[in-house]
Amino acid sequence: MSDFQSINDAINKRAGRKLGPSIVVSLSLIALIWFALAYHREIFAVVVAVAVLFGIREIVRAFGARDIYISVVSLATGALGLTYATWNGGVAGLAIATAIAIPLLLIQLLTKGPEGFVQSATATTFSLLYLPFLAGFLILLARPNNGLERVMTFVVLVGCNDTFGYAVGVLLGKHPLVPTISPKKSWEGLIGSFVFTVVGGSLSFAYILSMDWWIGAVVGLMIVFTATCGDLIESAMKRDLQLKDMGSLLPGHGGILDRLDSVLISAPALWLALELVKRWL
Repeated sequence: MSDFQSINDAINKRAGRKLGPSIVVSLSLIALIWFALAYHREIFAVVVAVAVLFGIREIVRAFGARDIYISVVSLATGALGLTYATWNGGVAGLAIATAIAIPLLLIQLLTKGPEGFVQSATATTFSLLYLPFLAGFLILLARPNNGLERVMTFVVLVGCNDTFGYAVGVLLGKHPLVPTISPKKSWEGLIGSFVFTVVGGSLSFAYILSMDWWIGAVVGLMIVFTATCGDLIESAMKRDLQLKDMGSLLPGHGGILDRLDSVLISAPALWLALELVKRWL
């Protein structure tokens, strides 16, 4: 038992996370997503909206620590509007709601006066696009009748990228990928992500979506790129804002944004890939 504890402590130290709680949280989130989609797909839209609202709270606090003002009420209202419009209107609803929300948020900022307007407007617009807009593609994945299969395929792809990139990086990582942004991310971990996400993509497309395996392999390569970039984008945000984590809501993960970083960038990529396959193959 003491040897196991020593190994676990060494892994936690190298990874910068507590492994046990991280696994429990990940499995719980997967179970929640599966239940929402299997029972009633509208529940999944509610789950996404709740996650976005928690993410908004984190990003508002993060910018607030640098004296950058964002109205949490206005941004949350805009996020709920985007969620509702996306579920009911699809991609057109998401686009129109975003086009309406941005000027309304900017008009609201006028009530604060001209001081700091540019940085608040920039942070507000970025937050709207980064959170509810990109999260809207998760809802677009879930809207069709095979929404369960589409979203669970997405879970497999992102899960393979994050899990095996993490595992291989912890066990074999020696060469930093981008040390100035994310010191713990390694080239070895990236290779692990490539190998296992391609395999996971091939299997999930063949057995969950009933599509050709090679399409899943290609999409897997794309998801490794988007998910890794998403992770690095959030890491760059935290370093610029001088934060270790965006929050502490999820044990072993940090905040909601620490869990959504790879998801937000990858959801539009998978949605686009499935749309192209539907139209051309």
